[in-house]
Amino acid sequence: MAEETDRRGSPAPEGGPQPPPAGPQKNQWWLVIAAGLAVFMASVDMSIVNVALPAIERDLKIDTSMTEWVVLGYLLPLAGLALPSGRWLDTVGRRPALIFSLTGFALASVAAGLSTSLTWLIAARLLQGTFGALLFSLVPALATTAVKPQARGRAMGLITTLGPLGLISGPGLGGLIVDGLGWTWIFFVNVPVSVLVMIVGVRTLAPGKPLHLPDRAWFAEAALLSTAVAALLLSLSFTASEGPVWLLLALVAVPLLVAWLRMPLSRAVRGLFQAPGEVGPHVALLASATAIGTVFFITPFFMERELDVSVSAVGATVLLFPLGMALTGPVGGVLGDLWGARRTALLGTVLFTVGLALLLPMDSSWGAGDLAWRLFVAGCGNGLFNAPNAAMAMGNAPQPLLATTGSSTNLARTLGFAFGPALATVMWAASDYDRTGMQWAMTLATILSALAVVALLRTADPGKKRESAPAQPATGSTVSR
Repeated sequence: MAEETDRRGSPAPEGGPQPPPAGPQKNQWWLVIAAGLAVFMASVDMSIVNVALPAIERDLKIDTSMTEWVVLGYLLPLAGLALPSGRWLDTVGRRPALIFSLTGFALASVAAGLSTSLTWLIAARLLQGTFGALLFSLVPALATTAVKPQARGRAMGLITTLGPLGLISGPGLGGLIVDGLGWTWIFFVNVPVSVLVMIVGVRTLAPGKPLHLPDRAWFAEAALLSTAVAALLLSLSFTASEGPVWLLLALVAVPLLVAWLRMPLSRAVRGLFQAPGEVGPHVALLASATAIGTVFFITPFFMERELDVSVSAVGATVLLFPLGMALTGPVGGVLGDLWGARRTALLGTVLFTVGLALLLPMDSSWGAGDLAWRLFVAGCGNGLFNAPNAAMAMGNAPQPLLATTGSSTNLARTLGFAFGPALATVMWAASDYDRTGMQWAMTLATILSALAVVALLRTADPGKKRESAPAQPATGSTVSR
């Protein structure tokens, strides 16, 4: 039988898409806000645990070297299940998928807070990461279909601002919670947030198609990709602490990824990247996320070791980056709707690159203020970039592959945040941990940001030609299997 294609000329998922019904009668902004809150919560859990590790180590009586697994336990399924979760979500209703994801995330959070051993805690974190992968894949699809195409940039502006803000603010929030309530509450606070988002979803989403258990081939795909991602992330993690010989572990991922590309189940993802205008936003997102990960790893060391400033001053200075993001994120969404997603994203990446270039000297005579305004410029640029770049990825995506697109962009962002610190550490270690190595790491971040500019220059804007296309309503997938 001839391969079916969707209305944009890309291969359709197995089973073939049904014609998309008319778009939403009005913009469902409460759903967009709830989706943003969900992605903020899941993003916070990527970094909030870092400040709690000393308390966890003491209370559970574990070795310091093992605490890293509390962090990796969340990141591994988050990255490894990103693509399989999106492909499955494209075949089920939005409302049951949201309820399932939030319920699982809340229960896993409770299990993590009740942990009495490292094994229990790691198992709970693996479950958290599994349901977090579902949330990260589902949220962009919800935001895209909850509003009309003319408002898509503003919707994605909220989502793409809250996600990175959650990741960056995690350590600060974690410190307050651990000091005031104890480390278990960094997990328990997820429960009321999950319930609140669930209530909004139930009230605004139509029932949609029921959930169904993925087939055995799906689980094989998930195992293949999870093992490949684990090899990659573990190689970078161990390289940062043990030396570059651990980079050889990353080679394990190569045959696994080749095997996955030969599987029929990879067809949806391959079809997505064959769609015009999809590669550029993904490359730009991966490059910019890696640059951010590099900057946020190396800057505190520079301030403490070279500028000799206090830890509190470091925290206050670094917060200028997310402050810039928070101020310009909504502006990027509005400007993208009015001026064009591609032009706005380009403006953001150029400003982001300029901000990072201004950091390159890393002069030991600087004060905290000299770093603060440069980080603010970079943060403003990244804030302008996020929403229109996401709108481009979602707007260029074939209609039946919205959740797959959400999962692929989540994977690009997650890998970038993981790559950044590891790459920065390798470059810093090559200079025997002196200021020159810090400058090399910042140069790498600037080059990556410039790569994002190039990627967007080669990308088409969904623009006006998409505005008249009907959007899939927030009622469930149009794909059946």
